[in-house]
Amino acid sequence: MKPVFRPAPIALAAIAALGTTALVAAPQAASAAKPAGTYVTGDFHNHTTCSDGSISMQKLVKKVTDKTDTPWGLDWFVQAGHGGSGNRNCTLVEDASLATPAYPLNYDTNGNLQGPTTTWQNSNPAVQPKGRVSGNAPSQVMWRWQSLQEFQYPVMEYLAAYKNKPMFVGIETVAPGHEHVSASVITGQMPAALDKATLPTSKGYTPLGNATALAQWEYCFDRNDTDTSRGNTVLGGAIGNNWNCAVPGSLNSASPDWSEQAQKLVPASGTGTGDRGHAKTLEALKWMVANHPNGSYYVPAHLERAGPFNPNGNNGFNVEHLRNFNNVAPRVAFGFETQPGHGASDNRGEYSPSRNNIGGVLTDSVGGTTWGGTGVYGAQVGGVWDALLGEGRNWWFFASSDWHNRGSFGPDDRRSTQDFYPGEYQRDYVMVRHGTDTKLRPQAIVDGLRSGNSFAASGQLIDRLAFVACASYSGIAARSNAAVENIAVNAALNNTDVDVAGCATMGEKLVVRPGAEIVVSIVARDPAGKNYAPYSFNNPSLAQVGIQQPLNMPVLDHIDVVRGMVSGYKQPGSAGYAGQWPNDWLTNPVMANVPAAAKNTSAAVFKTFNGATWTTVAGNAEYKKMTFRIPAVQASQYVRLRGSNLPAAVPYETDANGNPLADIHTNASNPANLRIPCTVAGTNVPSNDVVYTGTAIDGCPAHLPVINGQKYVAYDVAAWSDLWFYSNPIYVEVQGATTVAGVK
Repeated sequence: MKPVFRPAPIALAAIAALGTTALVAAPQAASAAKPAGTYVTGDFHNHTTCSDGSISMQKLVKKVTDKTDTPWGLDWFVQAGHGGSGNRNCTLVEDASLATPAYPLNYDTNGNLQGPTTTWQNSNPAVQPKGRVSGNAPSQVMWRWQSLQEFQYPVMEYLAAYKNKPMFVGIETVAPGHEHVSASVITGQMPAALDKATLPTSKGYTPLGNATALAQWEYCFDRNDTDTSRGNTVLGGAIGNNWNCAVPGSLNSASPDWSEQAQKLVPASGTGTGDRGHAKTLEALKWMVANHPNGSYYVPAHLERAGPFNPNGNNGFNVEHLRNFNNVAPRVAFGFETQPGHGASDNRGEYSPSRNNIGGVLTDSVGGTTWGGTGVYGAQVGGVWDALLGEGRNWWFFASSDWHNRGSFGPDDRRSTQDFYPGEYQRDYVMVRHGTDTKLRPQAIVDGLRSGNSFAASGQLIDRLAFVACASYSGIAARSNAAVENIAVNAALNNTDVDVAGCATMGEKLVVRPGAEIVVSIVARDPAGKNYAPYSFNNPSLAQVGIQQPLNMPVLDHIDVVRGMVSGYKQPGSAGYAGQWPNDWLTNPVMANVPAAAKNTSAAVFKTFNGATWTTVAGNAEYKKMTFRIPAVQASQYVRLRGSNLPAAVPYETDANGNPLADIHTNASNPANLRIPCTVAGTNVPSNDVVYTGTAIDGCPAHLPVINGQKYVAYDVAAWSDLWFYSNPIYVEVQGATTVAGVK
């Protein structure tokens, strides 16, 4: 059944944060005459069988972009699996519904169907991996550079043209010194000539574009790509790419980590691995800046999961590493995926206590778990994200699906004990300025991510957002609340942003004279009807506080306005530049224990709006509007938004102030911690061994953990119960006060 809910863009985005050495390359301040644009939805972190996913590229693309069979279809899509290698052929399809003229069903010599788990060498015809081949035939692995260059990109280009969908390829790179990062180099991908291409009517496709730049970057800088062939057919041969990974202005061959054979940095393992790896990661960013400054992005993924940074291993990210990335490449490294995928996992986001062995010590994911489905770096008011915004950096909030599989269910089941499809649960809503072009191009999408004009939402809690700040002065330059609110209402109704002098929106800064009043208006659409949850029974978390609300019909409870002051960039080597989040946060979440480098003590919830304090747009009650003033500003600052379906003081979900609590009590990995009962029996509760493709499970599902005969909230039910959105900030720079250097 197609939901009544109308999918529409939310803005969240990956965006450019700006370094102390490259301020001229920063995003623009708010200005008039913006090219036409729309908030569009997308995802840039997900997996197929080419890495460790469970389905073909074709099946994932169909699930993600189809707006009929899978009504959560996204407006744009980046397919991005792990760097390194893999032995499965993700270009082969599962069944006839996915076959196309260029990529039909494939059979072995005995007439047996070959699907996407078939190895490259068992495919018919066999595909031979290139470079320094490892493993034993017929299961030898293919390096990701070859997979991207010769197989994944051609399939994606063909599908983009065949389906007329905005798509390109990226990568979840395995970062030296760290864990994972969502990245891409779009140069060469999806050329304009594709618009008029004649597609083949029989097997085989020759692409018009290429992903060679991305493939080279992966070869040069992915930690798991240990090939040393320079992207050539055989190790030691000269036929192939003959790549050189040198970075202009760097040591390159003069570095002790340089491999002459590989023509790339190959840092030694052992003591200092993390530090040497981080240095290589900075070289990866410098390469992007030198070679593809406008066509690259680099966004750390689920960055709290692997624990804190480990100087002698490959674990997580501390705040100083994010600053380093942004300083080196402000137009490339401009945000983080602090709202991770794996939202239905037995450990939400796959964050958990004692997850990581660091120097022989079992160490928590940073924060211990997620907090309302978001990592602590983004969820904690006054924490790492606010520390970066408090410097005036353009460092943006993103979400991703990190799709791999459905856990204990098959890929066509609507239930999950592991992942949601891209767009099904959480999505990024990004302002993409297409101007007079009728198509969304990769460059426009990357520019949108870089702009910071975006927001992220889970569970379709909201699907439109206008967030506007305007300057008001006494006399002729005065602005009324009603005037600014009207600007925001028109933007929300038209799914676009503002183009008014003296006003700014997400990812922009408003420059004002001292003493100006700032008029802030928010218009959010809480869509009527059903979201994409397959569950129609009442939300068990809300039932604890007497609220009866179906899981598939969530209602926005409130919006918080978070405000923080801007104090300027911290300098590398200064006392406030580096610091690790406390390892005991889960049991002792005290901000006094957080180092100064990782917090902004000025950040706090400034205003809260709810049904008692917002009003609705005349004739359209889905749109909630609220306006307030910040009087007589003297200091540079920012405002950002968050909102939830949960009120304050929901047991095990929110604290008395409405902040998200640790998700430890809905993580099924440790049943002893589960606390929220699920009591609805229902009449349509399919067993776990039945493939369920509907949308009306009316009782607590069979896969929930049972303790002493009682089901408890966990897995996908926990995710659908606990919904949040986060907007990127609007900056206000007061003339003569601290410069917001991240936006010029």
